[in-house]
Amino acid sequence: MKIQHPAIDHGNAFDWGKTSQDYAKFRDIYPPVFYQMLLKRGIGLKGQKILDLGTGTGVLPRNLYAYGGDWTGIDISENQIRQAKALAEQHHMQICFQTMPAEEIHFPDHSFDAVTACQCFWYFDTPALMPILKRILKPEGKLCILQMEWLPLEDEIAAASETLVLKYNPHWTGAGEIRKPVYLSESVLHDFDLLSHEEFDIPISFSRESWNGRMKSCRGIGASLSETEISAWESEHVALLNQIAPPSFEILHYIAIAELKPKIMNERNLS
Repeated sequence: MKIQHPAIDHGNAFDWGKTSQDYAKFRDIYPPVFYQMLLKRGIGLKGQKILDLGTGTGVLPRNLYAYGGDWTGIDISENQIRQAKALAEQHHMQICFQTMPAEEIHFPDHSFDAVTACQCFWYFDTPALMPILKRILKPEGKLCILQMEWLPLEDEIAAASETLVLKYNPHWTGAGEIRKPVYLSESVLHDFDLLSHEEFDIPISFSRESWNGRMKSCRGIGASLSETEISAWESEHVALLNQIAPPSFEILHYIAIAELKPKIMNERNLS
């Protein structure tokens, strides 16, 4: 399923389904503290129904499954959902995965205690999505938006890898990330109130192989380029890592989370 967004990659199309196998192998890299941010906010616990938007290969539901929540994951890519189902089945997890755009979810009113969106919220049409999320969340439900990005301005290996991505895909707008809170547009805050936010740095461990896989499965390479271009990029990237990176190393990332709740209409304002 190709996606186009005018603010992403200068409007050039990309398809996460093209990179699903690498995504399943190399993108399950969030540290335990990432999941603890949700748990300490009371999300993912036994007795709850949770919807994970843009679930990809189901990383969030699978890593929180042991805490007892009843998870549903949706994604626009059929290949991503296929990988999510296979990984859940492999680990004997009962998770409902469905292929659908977030803006077309059709669950009944007040179906979920929480909605999560990890590393995907910028892809959504929020003016269309937010009223739907408000409708399907319970009145005291929560929306949590999470992201984790490497910091190329402070890491030589990440910076060199980004430069090589841009050599092959100059339209890629994922380069040059800096620390910042989760971005919340006016359309988000029209229907939801911000309860809390949190941001902090964390080093993530990689081998040359796993970092190459992480970069290969990014939007700028695996989701956008032809097989010939991907192969050429990978040959250069492997050679680059052999030159500048030790066998094992850390890449500095930052983590950010925004915790929101649906706005409750003030009855006094209706009179």
